[in-house]
Amino acid sequence: MYTDDQLKAIACKFEIAGKIQQIKPLGPGFINDTLIVKTLTSDGNAGPRYILQRKNHLVFPDVPGMMNNIAMVTAHIKAKVAARGGDPDREVLTIVPRNAASIAEEEKALPHSNLYYKDENGNFWAMCLFIEGSVTYEKADSPALAYKGGQGIGRFQSDLADFTQELSETIPGFHNIRWRFQQWDEALKRDAASRAASVKEEISWIESRREEMLDFWSLVESGAIPRRVTHNDTKISNILFDEKGEVLCVIDLDTCMSSTSLNDFGDAIRSYTNTGAEDDRDLDNVAMSLDMFRAYTQGYLSERRDTMTETELDWLAFSARYITFEQVLRFLMDYLDGDVYYKTKYADHNLVRTRAQYRLLQSMEQQYDQMLKVVKDFLS
Repeated sequence: MYTDDQLKAIACKFEIAGKIQQIKPLGPGFINDTLIVKTLTSDGNAGPRYILQRKNHLVFPDVPGMMNNIAMVTAHIKAKVAARGGDPDREVLTIVPRNAASIAEEEKALPHSNLYYKDENGNFWAMCLFIEGSVTYEKADSPALAYKGGQGIGRFQSDLADFTQELSETIPGFHNIRWRFQQWDEALKRDAASRAASVKEEISWIESRREEMLDFWSLVESGAIPRRVTHNDTKISNILFDEKGEVLCVIDLDTCMSSTSLNDFGDAIRSYTNTGAEDDRDLDNVAMSLDMFRAYTQGYLSERRDTMTETELDWLAFSARYITFEQVLRFLMDYLDGDVYYKTKYADHNLVRTRAQYRLLQSMEQQYDQMLKVVKDFLS
């Protein structure tokens, strides 16, 4: 825990305008600790507000590399926004750099030391400008909002379609199903919680789809499906809207890496279209809503279609099955390992999650021809 004085001292390491009035928590902070910093101008009026975050270096072991990723990605998008006459201060996150006077000589040799502050406890901190008049949604509860979500991610990816700089891998192996299968095989072999015998049917779900999932990933490995900038956490709460409901920008860029942009589409479909809960015990509640799929896809392609290859378009609908399958595998793998990765609320929580995600996957498979038709219709 940090005192108010400690937090103010940390915030003052960055180039903020005005005098700090207050620092208080913002949001639940599942991975990072997020705070909002309020300032006052010299004449006592409200000044700019800032977001101060303690970056979780256990989840993101290379915070300097992560911050450099964010700096490069946001600089690229800002140039695109400015070129089309937009407002880069509202339509892109703005990183607030370190105060040059606070960077010690020995720090200057460290990579990207102007983008973060490392405190005496070994914790990393970063700051960005708070975008005033912005709105977030916790859930996409209508096709209209799903359309806007697709539009937001589509625009983000379209702006970065010509990005060519090398990004650090902030989470090694993320969405790489070949690596996930290596983990899976090891988990099956050790059967750490002695649960494998009781979930033979669930294990068969994974094994029966191994080949088709690896076939998809081989297209990424070969370059047939290009690697691009991916956000990797495309839930609706990571998009800022203005007060009229129009998309402003995509936020929470910590997971930006290089992979197939289809991962972002598939992950959004997994979260937007599920008619039940991720851990729903009543499997009758769980299905993929084709209406929500249609709305998100339309919004996404309205911004993205001109910057996608034919191969990407051909596999767009499949990416939802791919990402949902990966989540089935990861929940079941953690159940076999004794629930060491995901937080659980009861003994078979990961197994309940596995079965609910599998029902969602089945629904996607049953509606796959219709999903392909939706994509085709929006391309004609």
